[in-house]
Amino acid sequence: MEETPEEKAAREAKEVEEKALAEQKAKEKAEAQAKADAEAKAKAEAEAKAKAEAKAKEESVPREHKSALKKAEQYAKTMHMSKAGIYDQLTSEYGENFPADAAQYAINNIVFDWKENALKKAKSYADMMSMSNSAIYDQLISEYGEKFTKEEAQYAIDNLE
Repeated sequence: MEETPEEKAAREAKEVEEKALAEQKAKEKAEAQAKADAEAKAKAEAEAKAKAEAKAKEESVPREHKSALKKAEQYAKTMHMSKAGIYDQLTSEYGENFPADAAQYAINNIVFDWKENALKKAKSYADMMSMSNSAIYDQLISEYGEKFTKEEAQYAIDNLE
């Protein structure tokens, strides 16, 4: 059976509409891809710029400052010292003898869990010296002892097992 002119016109109109819709979808998909590509490129450029700036900043840091930071990290990790205790050790003529600005750089740039260090130090006092919680707390905050903050020392006492 042959199509009537009306059926033919309706079919052709439908085909034109479907083709236009497909073209619109393809255009939208291409635009979305172009936008995603542009965002990815911008993100990559921003990351590269941030890395370059970080590298330039690191390269501008004096060697002695970097050494103080490395030494501070060692004291924090192996001896479980406080920030104040590390600063004193770094600047002490009987310790590392770093200049104050190098030690301050280290303290400003070290990333460490000081509460956890206070807890580890508290555990060593409890285990090795059988000290009371009160005595451990006093030792942790003492200016002649560990020099942890009161908050760090309280955390340690609260979490001793």
